[in-house]
Amino acid sequence: MSAASLRRLALWLPAAWMAAFFLAPFAIMLGIAFGEAGFGVPPYTPPLRHGPEGWEFAPNAANFALLAEDDYYLAAFLRSLRVAAVSACLCLLLGYPMALAIARAPERARMPLLLLVMLPFWTSFLLRVTAWIGILQDGGWANSLLLALGLVSEPVPLLYTDVALYLGMTYGYLPFAVLPLYASLSKQEPALLEAAADLGATPLRAFLGVTLPLSLPGVLAGFLLVFIPAAGEFVIPELLGGPGAQLVGRVLWAEFFQNRDWPVAAALAIALLVLLVAPIALFQSRIAGR
Repeated sequence: MSAASLRRLALWLPAAWMAAFFLAPFAIMLGIAFGEAGFGVPPYTPPLRHGPEGWEFAPNAANFALLAEDDYYLAAFLRSLRVAAVSACLCLLLGYPMALAIARAPERARMPLLLLVMLPFWTSFLLRVTAWIGILQDGGWANSLLLALGLVSEPVPLLYTDVALYLGMTYGYLPFAVLPLYASLSKQEPALLEAAADLGATPLRAFLGVTLPLSLPGVLAGFLLVFIPAAGEFVIPELLGGPGAQLVGRVLWAEFFQNRDWPVAAALAIALLVLLVAPIALFQSRIAGR
């Protein structure tokens, strides 16, 4: 095989992958979103259907209009974005010192430390989230510790609260913030900090003027890697969040499996995807402009 053929193959393989696993499912979801709810199997009527006069194309935009008109869906979107943004910020606040410590550690210690960060990925995500129920429930470890220390006189309601929700989100997505931060921080030259110190900069001044600005691509990447999946998260709000934690993921599940309104659920998924395209495009333009 010639070099030109190999180059074409290298271009066509990722294009075929994207077409098979992104564009095709997206087209199917788009077709369902423009359909009408029904009682058959599957429970919707597609916009392209065969009628008495042949093939008909009758897209139904009422599903998208419902998302804009119903406050229930708008509140779910806003709540999801708020939870995702707060979770991403918490992961960055915790992950930045961890990534900085790993990047400044001796060479032989970096790999074991990174393995410790990735260790939770070796167990089931569902089991890890479920474990927080045992920790946060009234008779769990957290309340037992608070009672033993005399900080409270009776169990504090922790489970099914915003505290539990953000704990679960931060715990579940923290590695997604640490890894890109470490990749950015480990590439920085130590000589830059030495030069800043020679010019009279304090460690804090050197961090704010040298380390932090140079690590902004890692900060943005870490934020998006947490924000994007957290915006559509279902398991953590379902297991740890209270009744008020009606995020888009829970609303999607309810529309698909309880209400069996596939067109509205597909419209929700499409709207969430379009909404998340904006921060991705902003990140790409930021990286391209550097």
